[in-house]
This record gives sequence, structure tokens and C-alpha cells, in this order.
Amino acid sequence: MADKSFEVFPKNPKKTYGLMELVKGTGPIVNKEPEDTIFTWPNLFYLEFIVALIIIAGILFLSLYVGAPLEEEASRDTTPNPMKAPWYFLGLQEMLVFFDPWIAGVGLPTLILIGLMLIPFLDINKKGKGYYTFSERKFAISSFSFGMGLWMVMIVIGVWFRGLDWNWYWPWENAHLHKPVASGLRDLPVMFSRILGISDFAGKGLADFLVLIYFGLGLLIPAYIFKDFFKKLGVLRYATTMVMFWIMVGIPVKVGLRLVFSIKYVVMTPWFKI
Repeated sequence: MADKSFEVFPKNPKKTYGLMELVKGTGPIVNKEPEDTIFTWPNLFYLEFIVALIIIAGILFLSLYVGAPLEEEASRDTTPNPMKAPWYFLGLQEMLVFFDPWIAGVGLPTLILIGLMLIPFLDINKKGKGYYTFSERKFAISSFSFGMGLWMVMIVIGVWFRGLDWNWYWPWENAHLHKPVASGLRDLPVMFSRILGISDFAGKGLADFLVLIYFGLGLLIPAYIFKDFFKKLGVLRYATTMVMFWIMVGIPVKVGLRLVFSIKYVVMTPWFKI
């Protein structure tokens, strides 16, 4: 007969439940059985360690066999053209082309920091903690990837596509030849006034109304289509998340308006212009 002292799961339901909770723990993956999980050490650590070694080896190879793109010694009498910031600030410098300095240098970076700090309070989805998944966190991963991709695109443009006087230079163009400075920028309210034949005040009101429609539809349509998402977040969390999201989406929209229609300002008030 089997020795009852070696029973893994006793017949007592209370003891069985307590033992299962002890085995499964109270972490974010309590719904997974122990046999469906693996330990971080050594499985994940080995992979990360190997990747780190490969990256370090690549950086050492580049530092030894590829010359650093250094320019001539700095001079007080000569200012480089263009004057480029370090690569990690080039995203901000590129946004100065499309936004006012206080927006590109103060407003947007502040919103980025506030958004990153709000993530733990806005993200109530417990799935994906402790393991990699996309199907269970599509919105979070897609939004973060979009923001990071947008920032990387701005940096790439500033590094490889900006030349003299911060003009746009394609790789096959001569970056040492000056181009005419871009001119003819127009404001959206002024365009409305001239095209529709209305007063300047009415043009400003129409532009402001379009901005309100942009954010209003951005709040209402997702709430109607993704009702479960809206209910899980609640009104306050949902509104904060979507406002931050549509501000982020509005950056490439404004860039497109500037490049295609030469629009400088969208919203004009006596106190500020956007």
C-alpha cells in the first residue's frame, strides 16, 4: 500500500487548494499551470547574455575598423552649417521645423514624460506581465511601437536628410549646394477665410471646430466600437488615454499638413498659436 505521507495532493479540498496556491503563487500568471512556465534562470538569461555579447562584439569591431565621422577642430570664428544637436536630440530639432519652439521643445517633451508616468495608472491589463505576448496587449504594444517609430523617424531625417540651412537633401543630391529657403507658409484659418470668402474670425472658428471634431470623434468612435475596452478603463482612464493617443497621432498629421499644403498654424489664438 502506498504511504499516505507521500501524497502530493491530499484528499482534503482545503489542503489541496492551499497547496495549489502555494505552487502557483499569487503573481500575474496565476492562471497558468507550473508545467506551462519556464524559469528565467538559466533559460532567458543565457539568451540575453549571448545577445549582449554579440552587440558588444559588433560595437568593438566598428570602433576598431570604422573611423568615427569626426569633423575639423571647432573654431570660434566659424559656425557649422547646419548646426546639429546630438543624435538623441535630433528628434526635437527636427520637430522645430513643423512646430513652434515652445511646443517642440517644451510642450511635446512634457507630454511624453507625463504619458510615461501615467502608464502604470492607465494600463489595467494584467496580461503580458512576466511573459511576452502581442495578442493580449495589441493596443498597448502598437501604441508604444508607433510612438517609438515616430521618434526614430525624426532622428533618421535629422541625421541623413537635413543639410545646409536645415533644408531637405536626398542622398543623391549635393549637400554642399545651398537651396532656396522654404517660403509661402500659410495658416489654416487664413486659408479658410480666403477660400470660403468668410471673415478672419469665422476662419479661426472653423479651424478650432475641426480640431474639436478631431478629438471628439477620436473619443466617441473607439468607445462605440470597442465597448469592452471602454468599460474596462472607465471614463477618466479612457479619456486620458485617448487624448494622449490622438495628440501623438496628430504629430505626423501636422507634419503632413506642413509638407503637402505648407500649413504653418492650425489653431490661432491671442495667447498662443499651434
